[in-house]
Amino acid sequence: MLVIVASRHDKAAKALVANWAAHGHGVSLLTLEDLSVVGWRHYLSSIDGEINSPLSSSAVVGGVAMSPTGCAIALDQITGVLSRLPSIFEQELLHIVPEDRAYVATEMNAFLIAWLSSLKCPVLNRPTPTYLLGPAWRPEQWVYAAAQLGIPVRPVRRQSSMSANVCSQVLEKSSVKVTVVGDRCLGEVEKTLASYARRIADAAEVDLLTVHFSSSESPAEFLGADLWTDISAPDVGDAILEYLNGGNAKC
Repeated sequence: MLVIVASRHDKAAKALVANWAAHGHGVSLLTLEDLSVVGWRHYLSSIDGEINSPLSSSAVVGGVAMSPTGCAIALDQITGVLSRLPSIFEQELLHIVPEDRAYVATEMNAFLIAWLSSLKCPVLNRPTPTYLLGPAWRPEQWVYAAAQLGIPVRPVRRQSSMSANVCSQVLEKSSVKVTVVGDRCLGEVEKTLASYARRIADAAEVDLLTVHFSSSESPAEFLGADLWTDISAPDVGDAILEYLNGGNAKC
């Protein structure tokens, strides 16, 4: 079974689930509400090495407990995960009493970091300690990483004052994007820019990334990158499905 971890308000995630299911793929949506349903079991470590196995763990996806007993599905049957939650926001926890939402959001965030990091199946993208989608880099950090790789970059300018701290990096209308999914690079750009995009993804240690360039041909400048990818594009959705099913197509 494939799992998409997303907000219940994420229309693109819901559409992707519906599309994959319509084509016969086992897929389900894991929302914040599922994290409050009885049935979760997650082990961090063990002395004998057995209790931490997938068969000892359980999860709740789509309101259904996945456990190793009865007619439920064992956790090791999760074959791939797409993560669409950058963080847990207390404003979304309407099923939690207001005075507990801030605490519960923090605990859910920590749990998802641990759970997603422990999965043995393909995960797009694995979390870091500070961000559920991967490295929480600022625009300056993305540009610095690209420059370190020898990629032409557009400098980032930030204006500071007593009342605001604003980054002036704005994507121009003529800019183009490359979406990296595993070893595939999607976008109407020349091969050099596709190679740059993959190298930036490697530097960030992610396999799902949208990279922006000033034009589709060299010597285009790197403008920035985004871990929040537009999954509504059919070719991106297909590439994600292929990746989660073990595909490894080359650029």
